[in-house]
Parts: sequence; C-alpha cells; structure tokens
Amino acid sequence: MSKVSKPARTTRRNFLKAAAASAVAAPNVVSAQGVINMRWQSTWPSKDIFHEFAQDYARKVNDMTGGDLRIEVLPAGAVVPPFGLLDAVSKGTLDGGHGALVYHYGKQTALALWGSGPGYAMDGNMLLAWHKYGGGKELLAKLYASIGANVVSFPYGPHPTQALGWFKRPITKVDDFKGLKYRTVGISIDLFQAMGAAVNALPGGEIVSAMDRGLIDAAEFNNASSDRTLGFPDVSKVCMLQSYHQNAEQFEILFNKTRYDALPDKLKAVIAYATEAASADMSWKAIDRYSQDYVELQVTDKVRFYKTPDAILQKQLELYDEIIAKKAAENPLFKEIVQSQLAFARRAARWEQDTVVSRKMAFDHYFGPNAKPVKI
Repeated sequence: MSKVSKPARTTRRNFLKAAAASAVAAPNVVSAQGVINMRWQSTWPSKDIFHEFAQDYARKVNDMTGGDLRIEVLPAGAVVPPFGLLDAVSKGTLDGGHGALVYHYGKQTALALWGSGPGYAMDGNMLLAWHKYGGGKELLAKLYASIGANVVSFPYGPHPTQALGWFKRPITKVDDFKGLKYRTVGISIDLFQAMGAAVNALPGGEIVSAMDRGLIDAAEFNNASSDRTLGFPDVSKVCMLQSYHQNAEQFEILFNKTRYDALPDKLKAVIAYATEAASADMSWKAIDRYSQDYVELQVTDKVRFYKTPDAILQKQLELYDEIIAKKAAENPLFKEIVQSQLAFARRAARWEQDTVVSRKMAFDHYFGPNAKPVKI
C-alpha cells in the first residue's frame, strides 16, 4: 500500500476537525454508517399521552427510513422550555420538535388560526384538509417567513373538541367567568378575557400545580387521557364538556429548515408520508385511550361532567367574531388566512352537514336509556 503524503494527511486532519466542530454545533449528525441522527424535543411532559404521540411519530420515521434517519424525542424542558420550541428549532439548537401552533401565539397571532377558535364549523380533520388542499400549507410557509422562522412545519393529528375546562363548580352562565383566574392559550386568551376572566397561558405540565396553589381557579388543557395523567382530578371534580375555543386543533411537527433542506429527497418523501400515517394512527389511538380514561375519570376519580350551556357557546361565537375582525384589521396575513378558511369551510362544512347522518339517533337506539339489547 502506498504511503499517504504529508499534505494529504494534513488535509484529512483539517477535514476531521471541521467535521467534529460541525457535529458539536449542530445536533443533526451523520454517523460513520451514514445514519442521520436528529435530536428533538416535545412541548409535553414525559408522562403525557401527547409525548407518547411524539415518540410514535419518531418511531414511524425511524422505521420507514430503515434506520437511515433516527429521531430522538426529549420531553418538555429537557433542552428549552415548552414555549421556547419554535426559537430553538429555528436557531438549530434542536433539529425539530413536536408541539402545537397555538403555542407560538406570542410570535405571530395568526399562527393560532391553526387551532384556536370554532374552525368555522370544521373539526380538526377538516382544518387539516384545508391546510393540505385549500391553501393553508402555502399560507403557513408565508407566515413563518414573515417572522424569520427558519422552520418547515407539518401540521398533523387532529384533536377532538376540547373541554371548556376544569372548575370548582359548574359554569352555568357567561357571568361566571368574570374575575375567574383561568388558563388557556392562543386566541382563546382574548376570548376568555372578553368573557371577563383573568387569563394565564401556562404549559401543560404547570397547570395542575398552579391550580393546587390557587394561582389559577380553573383551566382547560385538552383531553381525558392528558387531563387524568397530569392530575386534574386531584384538584377539581367538575369538568365542563364542549366548547368552541379550540374546536379544530392539531399537532405540529417542526424541522429546522436548513437541516430539512439538506436531507435527501427520499427521506423528505418518507417524512411526508410518515406524517400522514402518524396522523391517522394518532386519531385511532386517541379514540381508544380517551374513551377509556373518560370512563375512569367518572368511575375511579369521581369526576362529574357537565355540558357547557348553549348560551355560553353562542357568546363564544359572537366574541370570537369581534376578536377576529379586530386582528384582521391589524394584520393583513391574519385577514388572508381567515378569508381562506372561511371559503373552504363554507363548502366543506355544508357538504358535511348535508351528507353525514347524525350518529346520535343510532347511539340512543343502541345505548340510550330506552335501548333494547341487541340479539345476535
């Protein structure tokens, strides 16, 4: 074997030094076997089912790439605070993350339109349809560019309607919110402030502790499984179901744009299809787990559930319209997004209302108080 010349050895040493320095500066590291390793963080505590969803997503990508791309997902706070995820991913402190667009409300109010509010009669899955086929994807890229965020976003995983929240006693009228110290996020902050509440936007892992210490009187988070795991039944036995404040929300997968753009096209395709697969699987798992925990909250934890009165729901819609009109007048991008959502919802929601049969009659037939046993 011929000897390597001195200049070649020097060049190689310089290259290895540069590569090592790059690996320290950037979490996205290519191993000797050609594997791309990414370090992510979620905005959820490790015990929350939402963090489990984040890990499910990473596992699908890792499996579908055959190990060529390996994503490690850390829980909230491991690297940055939950609400610091966007900045961390944009700057490259993290390669990516799993969270919700409404958590970026302080950066650009229009980002909350992917989750806060009534969705103009759309549910979370229909809002995702608008995002992919109705112009939302392009508007979101434009929105992130407007604030200089160096990210690529993949909304996925539609949520069912979120509860009005956990309270000391049932909420019966709009005036019950006056002076109430309440936790929520996104445009819902403006909504409940308009209803008279004193609002505090807290990450999920801090809510129960704040309620226990009396820093807040009431709060909403998301679903039966998360609420039970995070300990809401330990500080309240009253939960109000149904609300328009977050009727059409979903999760968000974030990539650092520089690192994402550097990926081979094959891996980008896998990420896109893995996101869609994870979105469907998350919806199925949520139905299974949320329904189980909804039973356990009543049977084991002795929680009492109440339906939010229609008068409160109607007031939410009226106040939301006022808030949206004000923000649209202040923010051209906000207005453009709202107009796009309205145009899509007008036909999509009409199609659904006219086409999809109400399942309540079938539910009452099989499981209602006068239901007869099914003979099989």
